[in-house]
Amino acid sequence: MQSLSVQGERTDGHVSLYNSRLVVFLEVNLMGRANKVVLAYSGGVDTSVCIPYLKEEWGVKEVITLAADLGQGEELAPIKEKALQAGAAQSLVGDATERFVKDYAFPAIQANALYENRYPLSTALARPLISQLLVEAAEKYGADAVAHGCTGKGNDQVRFDVSIVALNPNLKVLAPAREWGMSREEAMAYGERFGIPMSVKKSSPYSIDRNLLGRSIEAGVLEDPMTEPPEEVFAMTRVIADTPDEPEYLEIGFEQGIPKTIDGKTLHPVALITQLNERVGKHGVGRIDMIENRVVGIKSREIYETPALLVLIQAHRDLESLTLTADVSQYKRGIEDTYSQLIYRGLWYSPLREALDAFILRTQERVTGTVRVKLFKGNATIVGRESDNSIYAPDLATYGAEDEFDHKAAEGFIYIWGLPTRVWSQKTKGEQGKG
Repeated sequence: MQSLSVQGERTDGHVSLYNSRLVVFLEVNLMGRANKVVLAYSGGVDTSVCIPYLKEEWGVKEVITLAADLGQGEELAPIKEKALQAGAAQSLVGDATERFVKDYAFPAIQANALYENRYPLSTALARPLISQLLVEAAEKYGADAVAHGCTGKGNDQVRFDVSIVALNPNLKVLAPAREWGMSREEAMAYGERFGIPMSVKKSSPYSIDRNLLGRSIEAGVLEDPMTEPPEEVFAMTRVIADTPDEPEYLEIGFEQGIPKTIDGKTLHPVALITQLNERVGKHGVGRIDMIENRVVGIKSREIYETPALLVLIQAHRDLESLTLTADVSQYKRGIEDTYSQLIYRGLWYSPLREALDAFILRTQERVTGTVRVKLFKGNATIVGRESDNSIYAPDLATYGAEDEFDHKAAEGFIYIWGLPTRVWSQKTKGEQGKG
């Protein structure tokens, strides 16, 4: 979208709010007026302010909010009421927790998806699902646009915009917070003008996102990479000093790469994640403090709590080491990195991700078995694993009397294996000797 000039004022979306209504009005008309919008709603500052902003500044006639219940552990009825008080025509709440686990978390576990080999993508995985819910609601209620409250610095704007256009390219995507140029304090003041209560205070300026898979925390003192995260930012994991003084063991059972049981008991997917979060977090396991490379090119300091998801990926990867051949395991590592990048960068609905799924699902056919995990003082240690599909051969691995490995065959193997190096060395060393 091209910038507009009105009486010499800057109009690229960063002009003063109170002097930019005409400019924004013109920009919206250039994009195509949106009469009815479905807004992704969390009840936070930005999404709450989006409701009056879309109506007052952009001329949207009707705003429908959609709050997705992804197991964040809070009552969503107050959020629904808050949206209506802020001016929403309808306030929808969609329970998609089971869908979140089965269709997004489990494939990520099968892929051992860890962005930059650390972050298990608990927040990133929620965005393509929320996008799908937005598109479904827009189609059901006849909206011509969807909106979100993401700023221009974050990853989520990319994830929402790209996912929505992949699902329905005919829907317009509105991002007011990317255009209004308000600070957090200014956004709060704007919301108060319309009677919107603000839960975020200057004394607690953290931006927190939570779902069943974990919590992400940023802003405030966390913006200083040298500052240790205060204990107040954590909710799912205990400080080490308060963890049990005795280790706890648990056994996780997988079927074709999907976690099914804990300690031999089959659990519903949501119940399995919930129980693991509690048991693992109790031992202080699941905290991540990292400098992260965002999609938009900047580095940010991120704090995550993902107790269940981290342990599940760790256990799943270990079970793969028992059931997959060396070449498949090693090749899959590159696939896993690509898969993680696709999720993080908002490309869940890309043809490449779908193609990689086919490879990953094929590798998971024999990844069935049980992994024993020891939880103690902030550590989750794999201490055992078993599978009917194991390709670990005790009679070949043992150094005892039962050893059936043909030691004499090693000499010939080493000769053939090292032959290219031998030839290269003879050739190059021979040439040096002639010199």
